[in-house]
Amino acid sequence: MNYDAVIVGSGPNGLAAAITLARAGRSVLVAEAGSTIGGGCRSAELTLPGFIHDICSAVHPMGYASPFFRSLPLGEHRLEWIDPEAALAHPLDSGDAVLLERSLDVTADGLGRDARAYRELIGPLVRDWDSLLDDFLLPLHFPRHILPFTRFGLKSLHSVRGIAGAAFAGERARAFFAGTGAHSILPVNRRGGAAYGLLLMAAGHVTGWPIAKGGSQAIIDALASYFTSLGGEVRTGLTVDSLSALPEARMYLLDTAPSQAATIAGDRLPDSYQKRLLAHRHGPGIFKIDWALDGPVPWKDARCLKAATVHVGGTFDEIAEAEDAIWKDRHPEKPLVLLAQQSLFDAARCPPGRQSAWAYCHVPNGSTFDMTAAVEAQVERFAPGFRDRIIARKTMNTAAMENYNANYVGGDIAGGLQNPFRLFARPLGRWRPYRTPAKGVYICSSSMPPGSGVHGMCGHLAAKRALQDFPD
Repeated sequence: MNYDAVIVGSGPNGLAAAITLARAGRSVLVAEAGSTIGGGCRSAELTLPGFIHDICSAVHPMGYASPFFRSLPLGEHRLEWIDPEAALAHPLDSGDAVLLERSLDVTADGLGRDARAYRELIGPLVRDWDSLLDDFLLPLHFPRHILPFTRFGLKSLHSVRGIAGAAFAGERARAFFAGTGAHSILPVNRRGGAAYGLLLMAAGHVTGWPIAKGGSQAIIDALASYFTSLGGEVRTGLTVDSLSALPEARMYLLDTAPSQAATIAGDRLPDSYQKRLLAHRHGPGIFKIDWALDGPVPWKDARCLKAATVHVGGTFDEIAEAEDAIWKDRHPEKPLVLLAQQSLFDAARCPPGRQSAWAYCHVPNGSTFDMTAAVEAQVERFAPGFRDRIIARKTMNTAAMENYNANYVGGDIAGGLQNPFRLFARPLGRWRPYRTPAKGVYICSSSMPPGSGVHGMCGHLAAKRALQDFPD
């Protein structure tokens, strides 16, 4: 059977592209190599029966905020969002924690002498949120909302260290911002890293940092259900090494890493462009652990149980040292651990009386070093007795992450080096970033603007470009 479009890969971006095309009346096939759909948004029993763990993505501030997802009737396809009372907790050695709560003022008051500075830094972003997001989740363009985008842009060009040092006088606020800014996976001195901390903090006040009821797989299942209701087709177990292995189509959209795209579409691409795809720069990888626990994580500050996400890293300087180390091919003794405790808010994820937790730390790309002891020591530091609560664990190094999802080259879950140029501009040297030199072939993965995150915008925008090129 011939199709108007074939999508390779069934992650959030692949399904977003498929839905965009199907809504435009095109016949669409989604081809997935795995036995289940989802890409980086799957859930499974990884430790013990009855414990549902998110294999990769777990908490979704951009998923809930995504303009594309919000345009879809996903609630009618059984997607339910759970919004914890607090978006984030950052425990400190003093025994208490800093919380990112929905209220800007309550959060600011928790920062002591930096309360006013926090309001002045984050308040305008909260006020301008809708306008800011409208411009942020697009490739390079003339801003639709010039003043909000300019205000954000001037701040986001700074490094995490630059913003923390200029805005905050106290360690609480500096550490708090360092943990959030580390989502950029950049050294704290690297310009542009502050954008992630600023955006995620603002999101915490506007949309929260929600989780999907039943696991992140629920997002994929809802997208797929809606897609098939539009007449779309999904095939699993279909490994694609070349476009010639697929049915004939006018458009092919690849939800893959650039290196995979070079292989799949290689015979249709100029040598120079293939080399550019293969030279796409990837960032650090991750080491991930899932735990089955016999009770909640015993945080020193019980208020950490109000948040699904906990940044376990200590002081600004400790976080800076850990994140800088991975860029020097070293493994930090005290890594920044990004931990999620979804089962506190979603009882369906584990048996009664039990809990689960999910965590990762950054490591050099391609690392096979076992970070289990270092990660668990960091959690134990702020939650004495944590190790005694572990009844099972599942670890995944960078090789296991890439084996799970070939897009995670060297364990890089972000689709490439994170920086403002890659987010907004043309990472593969083309003014229209999704289109390749081969007619009808597009790349729609998180390696394209606006970058990583479960928001579907890379796929949606790539499909819109394809529709412009093939209007009927």
